Amino acid sequence: MEFALHLPLNGVSFGQVSTALLREFHQRGVLPSLFTVGQVDLNSQEISSEFNSWIQDRIKTSYETYNRDTPIFKLWHLNQDSLTSFAKEQTLFTFYELNHPTSFEVNIAKNQKNLIVSSNYAKDVLNSYGVDNCHYVPLGFDKHNFHVKEQEYLKGKIVFNLCGKLEKRKHHKEVIQAWVKKYGNNKDYVLQCAITNPFLKEEDFKACLNQILEGKQYFNINFLGMMQKNSLYNDFLNSGNIILGMSGAEGWGLPEFQSVCLGKHSVILNATSYKDWANDSNSVMVEPNGKTDAADGIFFKKGGFFNQGEIFTFDEDEFIAGCEKAVDRYKSDPVNKEGLSLQDKFSYSNTVDKIMEVMNA
Repeated sequence: MEFALHLPLNGVSFGQVSTALLREFHQRGVLPSLFTVGQVDLNSQEISSEFNSWIQDRIKTSYETYNRDTPIFKLWHLNQDSLTSFAKEQTLFTFYELNHPTSFEVNIAKNQKNLIVSSNYAKDVLNSYGVDNCHYVPLGFDKHNFHVKEQEYLKGKIVFNLCGKLEKRKHHKEVIQAWVKKYGNNKDYVLQCAITNPFLKEEDFKACLNQILEGKQYFNINFLGMMQKNSLYNDFLNSGNIILGMSGAEGWGLPEFQSVCLGKHSVILNATSYKDWANDSNSVMVEPNGKTDAADGIFFKKGGFFNQGEIFTFDEDEFIAGCEKAVDRYKSDPVNKEGLSLQDKFSYSNTVDKIMEVMNA
């Protein structure tokens, strides 16, 4: 099947997934036309000269030979930019997270030849709003950038990791405040937070952290800066013993997923996309206790054309009980063997196979 790709190639989550998909196409020896969303920035990746040349050739060739009759696959947000296309028929892969798609989002979704989402929760929500062209395709473990490292980073400590850019949706405030009540200034425990938000001004980000900590200081909480290289992020994920994934709405939960695949124990909210890969065998699941408006005045603005709906919430005591259970699991066996098995169950080879099935159908 002849097809084209329209992908963001950068260091954030959309770009990481795009590069993993491209690497799989390259390994298969296929030659799609390639258009990019924004500037190409692959500095976070370790790219072979051969793969880089293949990418550059695909971009160059696309403008020389592409025909709009060729179907295109685009990875991007469900917004106005996805209503335009290089092709007459477009398959859009997006990470929808909420539960009340707006009339704008529904119309954009229906205008795609196919819409692909990475969670059954999103598929069910969109189906309920009349989006009948919606398909579920899971993401894969990025074995090129992430691997188990047999070394001890913080000896004698039980290390919790918290990831994702700081925002209301991910419940960083609730997680940190609950964690410090239980483990704050306890020398046996450490919380590492890789939650820098590049879309916030530095002074605003620091003010948010100060507000979360209520002006107090804790010697066992570390706030880490942006990690520009995947190799460094791999070290970070390996340095933790327990990953915390309590986001109220996720499109997949890449850092949490990669961590569990690396054999880390986890505390996961049993909601949205987490449910597609996390279960009682590979994670400690915390049941949600309700929902709240997703609006935060910054990334999710009330009454906007996009990103309207609710996020799941959780009980603080249930979360801490989950942390204690994860600690017990870690003490019993530091390696989450059920988590490691996800590497084989979820691969980008499988992701590409399913994408091509949707496009061929």
